[in-house]
Amino acid sequence: MAGCGEPNSSFGLSPSRAPGRVQGPAGQGPPGRGMAACCTMKRPFFLLGVLQLLAAAAAVYKQWIPNTNFETASNWDKGRVPCASDVVHFEKDKVVSVFVRSPHELTDMYLPLNGEFVLAAGAGFTAFDGSWDPGCDSGETVRFADAEQHAWFNPTLWQDVFPNGELKPSGRIFSVDEERVPCRYDDVIFQAETSFRVNTDSSQQVIHLRSISVMGQELSTPASWAGYLQGPSAPLQFHGNGTLQVTGTGCPDKSGCACGNTLDGPRICAALFRALGRRCPAPVCQSPLQPLGHCCGVCGATINLDFTPDFDLQKYQDRLIQELLSQPKYAGVQMAISKVHKAQTFLGIILRSSTPLIQIVLIDDRAGVQAGTTAEQLAADIMEDVAQHGEALGISSGKVEVATGSTSSGQVGSHTLSRITAGTVMGLLFGLLFLGGILFLYRKGKLRLPALRFPQPWDRLEDPVSAAPPSDKGFDNPMFNVEPPSTDPGEETPKDLQVFYLNPLYDASETET
Repeated sequence: MAGCGEPNSSFGLSPSRAPGRVQGPAGQGPPGRGMAACCTMKRPFFLLGVLQLLAAAAAVYKQWIPNTNFETASNWDKGRVPCASDVVHFEKDKVVSVFVRSPHELTDMYLPLNGEFVLAAGAGFTAFDGSWDPGCDSGETVRFADAEQHAWFNPTLWQDVFPNGELKPSGRIFSVDEERVPCRYDDVIFQAETSFRVNTDSSQQVIHLRSISVMGQELSTPASWAGYLQGPSAPLQFHGNGTLQVTGTGCPDKSGCACGNTLDGPRICAALFRALGRRCPAPVCQSPLQPLGHCCGVCGATINLDFTPDFDLQKYQDRLIQELLSQPKYAGVQMAISKVHKAQTFLGIILRSSTPLIQIVLIDDRAGVQAGTTAEQLAADIMEDVAQHGEALGISSGKVEVATGSTSSGQVGSHTLSRITAGTVMGLLFGLLFLGGILFLYRKGKLRLPALRFPQPWDRLEDPVSAAPPSDKGFDNPMFNVEPPSTDPGEETPKDLQVFYLNPLYDASETET
């Protein structure tokens, strides 16, 4: 591991007198192969404090699930923790940080070139003396699993917890897939007394977070996080092109803040699809809804709310839970509510600007043709509440879409109709303004319109006139209106015929003087 010790140094490890360092005394146990482990012993520091109730309610804590602990059975290819007669094998080119909770006897161990053992109090490794162990008679080679594939933007690797790290029970509130990964104002917890390795590859250069807790220590300021990154463990725990940045600040807007994971949405969905078998589960409804920030279509209802500066997201969520969602008839309904940014479009073209709105997603546990029907009823009750109290709640308008097992997706609700009507009126006004601008420029002479002649129906009824044959009568003189003598064959021209031509440029009076 991390470049300390000599090759073939002692395998047996025991704590030295120097604090925080573990050394392998010479002459004890069989020699280890490869580089010796450079092991550090870190005693967990548990942060004890009292958080204000409001801050605890507003903050969101997400905990990383996988670990690289020595005692975690799933971290070994045999599905069990190595025992005394086993040979432990770490791939030499893999970087890893391994937390060791208790002492272990081993026959032999192959170590990687770069990594660390983080030893709890009393933990360590000693050489197996060859005595019989009733629980370990296999003597196999047990390999440590590859931890490189654990990605930050995999929503299946995170779970919601309370500030103390206790797992939140799965209840009535859920999150769309992009928000299952830590958002920019969330607190991230890596469990105390655990080691880990996370791939932070991202479409963003910087991944902002409110705080990160590692080994029981909360790092909630940019300075404290920068100091941790300079330590020996951080490069072994975090790798990838995305840089984690602790800001120490929560969401400053009472109407809520967008998660900030939109750019990594495709990465999140790709990880989810791998976990689901490369595709979404087949929905029961004919035309499932596609909520913003969610990877798969859902049956139920979605509500998009436009809000005013008076809107308070946390208070409105509490209102929905207490007055509607907690009713017994909605026992099987789950709700997701958050602020999202919807891309604006014009004539089917996606513009760079976006509109913030409050998205509510409602799903239920009904099956078959009844799928989504309970969620549809709750959506109707929410829209009725908006119609009655929307102004006081800071809600200016709303739109609801429904997809159930018996119907395809569609829009319902009076607020939707009013918005469509307003959009139609605005479109007409824009068209009239455009035509008025053209007329103004034309009358000012700054815009010339080509003269177009459209064929009339009666023009098609006239017989086409055959082209006149070529004639030798010469050309028409626009300054002379006398027809020349006829030159048709067979007709004589009188010899005494005189033809006079009037010259408009000649004045006879001038010759008389």
